[in-house]
Amino acid sequence: MTDEKHNQELADEEMINQSFQELLDSYLKTKHRKKVEIITKAFNFAKQAHKGVKRRSGEPYIMHPIAVAKIVCSEIGLGSTSICSALLHDVVEDTDYTVEDIENLFGPKIAQIVDGLTKISGGIFGDRASAQAENFKKLLLTMSDDIRVILIKIADRLHNMRTLGSMLPNKQYKIAGETLYIYAPLANRLGLNKIKTELEDLSFKYEHPEEYAQIQSKLAETQAEREEVFREFTTPIRQQLDKMGIKYQLLARVKSPYSIWNKMQTKHITFDEIYDILAVRIIFTPKNAEEELNECFNIYVSVSKIYKPHPDRLRDWVSHPKANGYQALHVTLMSNRGQWIEVQIRSERMNDVAEQGFAAHWKYKEGGGSEDEGELEKWLRTIKEILDDPQPDAMDFLDTIKLNLFASEIFVFTPKGEIKTMPQNCTALDFAFSIHTFLGSHCIGAKVNHKLVPLSHKLQSGDQVEILTSKSQHVQPSWINFATTAKAKAKIAAILKRERRGMQHLGEEMLHDFFKTQGLEATPENIQKICERHNIKTPEELYTAIGLKTIILSEDDKNEVKEKPATNNWKKYISFAFGVGKSNKEKSAEEKEPAPKIDSKKIVKLTPDAIQKNYIIADCCKPIPGDDVLGFVDDNNRIVIHKRQCPLAAKLKSGYGNRLLAVQWEIGKALYFPVNIYIKGIDSLGLLNKVTQVISQQLNVNIHKLSIESNDGIFEGRIQLNVHDVDDVKTITTNLRKIEEVKRVTRIENFDDQPS
Repeated sequence: MTDEKHNQELADEEMINQSFQELLDSYLKTKHRKKVEIITKAFNFAKQAHKGVKRRSGEPYIMHPIAVAKIVCSEIGLGSTSICSALLHDVVEDTDYTVEDIENLFGPKIAQIVDGLTKISGGIFGDRASAQAENFKKLLLTMSDDIRVILIKIADRLHNMRTLGSMLPNKQYKIAGETLYIYAPLANRLGLNKIKTELEDLSFKYEHPEEYAQIQSKLAETQAEREEVFREFTTPIRQQLDKMGIKYQLLARVKSPYSIWNKMQTKHITFDEIYDILAVRIIFTPKNAEEELNECFNIYVSVSKIYKPHPDRLRDWVSHPKANGYQALHVTLMSNRGQWIEVQIRSERMNDVAEQGFAAHWKYKEGGGSEDEGELEKWLRTIKEILDDPQPDAMDFLDTIKLNLFASEIFVFTPKGEIKTMPQNCTALDFAFSIHTFLGSHCIGAKVNHKLVPLSHKLQSGDQVEILTSKSQHVQPSWINFATTAKAKAKIAAILKRERRGMQHLGEEMLHDFFKTQGLEATPENIQKICERHNIKTPEELYTAIGLKTIILSEDDKNEVKEKPATNNWKKYISFAFGVGKSNKEKSAEEKEPAPKIDSKKIVKLTPDAIQKNYIIADCCKPIPGDDVLGFVDDNNRIVIHKRQCPLAAKLKSGYGNRLLAVQWEIGKALYFPVNIYIKGIDSLGLLNKVTQVISQQLNVNIHKLSIESNDGIFEGRIQLNVHDVDDVKTITTNLRKIEEVKRVTRIENFDDQPS
């Protein structure tokens, strides 16, 4: 062995031992029972199992399990069982050791958690199936066995995100997209607020590095001003709290870069137009546990006497905690500078729960099991119900789960006065299904606050809801359009599917009986002729239509079978060869040549020639040069270019990560791309002339399409232009903003879009 290699090994050994010692030190500071021996045993076992293996960054592999264990211990607050499981989480997947080996050495509980973590990572699925979505199903199933599985998995993902810089760009987009789509909402649902924010910010940093850097520099520039606002705003609050004899901390909460960017995107506003970047947090130590809630309200009353509160923005999560356990009182106050500032009032216990989620108030009993679950149990039950009838399309399944992950809660009352937590924007139909499937499938309407409403009526917090049913009522296909909760959608889809299957069997029998009475053979060719006559794609659809009696078989069908020769798919051949019956959009996509063989590990250059020949610009988000983009290899081996923040791209990142490509614009000013600009301002004589002068004469850009409206002195317009890139758009919008009457200029995806 060379001296250099020996020295490197010694340095690695020292780094590993130091890192493990840091883990032990942070564990010994916690309130958990000190089981140092089993943690050391797990570390030595994992270190031996991963010996000689390096991560992509070049560091020894064991550094990753240690880092995950540190997150589990100090950032999520779990104990020795979870720390050992984190240290061992990759052993079964990456080495020759089995779950049985883990059980023999560390007992059944740790083995069960490691097995759950291995199941999430492993698995072989077909090309068409989404491995990530399938893994997500497994992940949710394992949650119901032991919530620690998912908490360790989130810690694993957080460390992977922190070290994402050493990964290939296309892998970065896949992992960052999946994190934003699955893991950040999961962390949020489990109350891991700090981790959720970091996961979002890291995903944003890798997907949109320039925007991330711009927001960070803007936050740095405005920091001194924020500190002055915070000092001035909190001085009288401090005096009042001191007078009340309360032990407290006053903290400034600054909105995260991802939240700021997200608001800029959804509201189509600039950084300077975001007014809630600063919030104030009051964290107090209650005099005794019984008075905790009262003290929250006492503080609220006191600060409301200093500053005027916003009448519609009191959020009471103290009396009714969120589903993830979050408790706090939020009030928005008008400062002396004339700006609204949110104040969050919470006790130390509430703050721990807000930062660490369920782990902060989960006490594990000896031999497993848990207490104090409440809302989490309800949520797990909902997921179990969805998993009982999984959708065939894995991405649909993910969307269904996400409906529940992202939902804010409202509180609704039953006729007897019982309170139920429901997602925001839910309907009376959702409420019916949340109580019982039978009630949902037979409901005909509802009474909300004693007034009759349809099933599609959206519920508000505080509504009292009574569901009206009828035995003759059946689930209608249209219900799926206004059901918003995962449970209701899953149940409606399952019932409709079951009914459809019944109709399909009935229709098949009716078709065979028809052939028999007409003296015809029920061959696939003859069934295909009937399908073509009624313009139906598959025999299954035909059977269902016959069963539902939307198609009545007649003499014409008999003649069709007798007279018409088999098509031998000549129609398909002609339409494929000559583009017959295709829309222009389909033709232009078909005409693109399949992309040449590409190395997914390298960044693909988007040159003018390649764009015109091989690549398709996605119609859903219409990216132009300068936008942060990625490539997606579709089923026909063509590469579709999407914006990285496009909602469809978010699904692709989570579902088909292996088909993603890192792409880079290298077009210069060679090609023109259509872009839509929205403009709003104060109407005045000659304003349109000023706008067109800026675009056409000053900037020499052709206006392709123009729509202008003026109502009650407000001018609103949409302009479609052909530009080279994002820089052109920035120049145009900057110059238009210089017109005195123009108050808002923003880029929109589609010409008819209405910015929020």
